Parts: sequence; structure tokens; C-alpha cells
Amino acid sequence: QVQLVESGGGLVQPGGSLRLSCAASGFTLDNSAIGWFRQVPGKEREGVSCISRSDSSTFYADSVKGRFTISRDNAKNTVYLQMNSLKPEDTAVYYCAAGSFVSWYYEEYNYWGRGTQVTVSS
Repeated sequence: QVQLVESGGGLVQPGGSLRLSCAASGFTLDNSAIGWFRQVPGKEREGVSCISRSDSSTFYADSVKGRFTISRDNAKNTVYLQMNSLKPEDTAVYYCAAGSFVSWYYEEYNYWGRGTQVTVSS
């Protein structure tokens, strides 16, 4: 059974850090492009970062560039999103997705996790 499970969300103060994990079962992440998306109520799901399956090239939305880092650990079949210098506007439910190629459009991914809540507040 193919499954993606996000973890690592929580409540953090502005300027703080969190590391999100996206663990896969039923398939190997090193053969997949992975995207991180986020969504707040009433808004469209927004692409945050993605990593290609071929050469692990990484891509970031302008809003998180320089603060977030995506990486993969093939031995653990897990992809991470390190989030530093967090801002209140980063508050959202964060989802990871797996697919055949990187895309900023969530519809183009094949598998999705259920999300993890990130809240940035003092």
C-alpha cells in the first residue's frame, strides 16, 4: 500500500525552526519527485518546494527561498523540509506529494500525505 506520512509540525515562535518529514511506504522515494505544498483555509494549495528524482535538483517558492531547505535521505525513504526563520505567514497545513516529475501544480502529483499543521505565533 502506497502511503506518505508527514510529521514534525507544531507551534513555533516567529524566527524559530521546524523540520518536517515525509516518510514513504509502499514505494521508494528516490525514484520520485517530491513536492511540499501548504494550504490555509480559504486559499489555494501553494507550492513551497520540490526536489527532482533524477539529480535531486531543488526548487523553492520565492516566499521561502533562503529560509527553507528540502532534502532526501534515501536510506530512510524520507524527504525533509527544514524551515528556518519562520514567519506568521508560514502558518498552514503542510503536505508532501510524490510524482514522476517536479511541478508547482499539486494536481500533477500521484500520491499525497494527510498533512501536518505548522503554526507560527508568539
